[in-house]
Amino acid sequence: MLLYIHIPFCDSKCSYCAFNSYVDKFAQREQYMHALARQLDYELTRFGVSDTNRIESVFIGGGTPSTVAPHLYREIFETIRPFLATDAEITSEANPNSATRGWLEGMKGLGVNRISFGIQSFNDDKLHLLGRAHNTAHAMSAIENAYELGFERLSIDLIYGVKGDTKELLRNDLARAFALPIDHISLYALTIEEETAFEKTPEIALEELELTQWLFDQISAHGFEQYEISNFGLTRSRHNLGYWKHKNYIGLGSGAVGFLNDTRFYPSSDVEHYISHPLEIHEEALDESALHSEKLFLGFRSCVGVDESLLNPKEKLQADLLSAEGILEHRNGRYFNHDFLLADEIALRVEGY
Repeated sequence: MLLYIHIPFCDSKCSYCAFNSYVDKFAQREQYMHALARQLDYELTRFGVSDTNRIESVFIGGGTPSTVAPHLYREIFETIRPFLATDAEITSEANPNSATRGWLEGMKGLGVNRISFGIQSFNDDKLHLLGRAHNTAHAMSAIENAYELGFERLSIDLIYGVKGDTKELLRNDLARAFALPIDHISLYALTIEEETAFEKTPEIALEELELTQWLFDQISAHGFEQYEISNFGLTRSRHNLGYWKHKNYIGLGSGAVGFLNDTRFYPSSDVEHYISHPLEIHEEALDESALHSEKLFLGFRSCVGVDESLLNPKEKLQADLLSAEGILEHRNGRYFNHDFLLADEIALRVEGY
């Protein structure tokens, strides 16, 4: 069982961000956190969380979780503590400019044992272009503070495929990253979403396949295993793996999504409405075909792979042909894809589209 907690508050809105986040609702933080606690009580029952069905990972995302003071998280942590697995992975995202030493210390005291920093780049000009509120000095200081405080699991996000990216710029980003005590990198190509500042300048996103492959190779050469199309690590994120293994997950907060067996749950994306009605949650039932397709796409884009028992005879024939061509590897009753850039095409071919 996984638990995702969405924090919609941000100190600035990045030019590429399409997530449910706001820069003008800080006055509602305390009310929002109480609403999260109300929804949490409800979801623990709905998802059957118990001594035998424990929460194995928690991920606090956003938005910017580091804009909310640690004491406002206390009610949530007190509620989930009896249901946490003994070795639960508890991650919080953080921005370098708001993840002060005091904030990091407070979150560690609550039980957070992994921090994911939204770094995006160690180039100040690129950070300015992306609309980030921090600079390289903030990033270096925040990561070093977290490590000194005892966080041994540290991840950073990097963005590539931005107009102006060069091998020199990206090589410098990686050199800075690998000089820091991190064990994980999430690497995302810039995509242009509707209702973002970049919507009017789509040409700013410029991904080149050759540069992408070079970047993947550089990270892997440093011993960071690519275990999903956007994730590399000396250690893997158990929360990420839980999604790709199609495990059930509670989605807490405005704009979050939950999943239980064959149903998705959507709390209100309007913060004010969510605060007043945290138990007003839309349900979407998924049919067998949708679930089947999702398991194929998730399996082929990650180290999880696809179990052969999931495939019908026609799909298994396609998977065997791809194995014969060296595109897939068939091992211990599962099919594995080792070129994640081809993941979507492979899933479509196996399904016969």
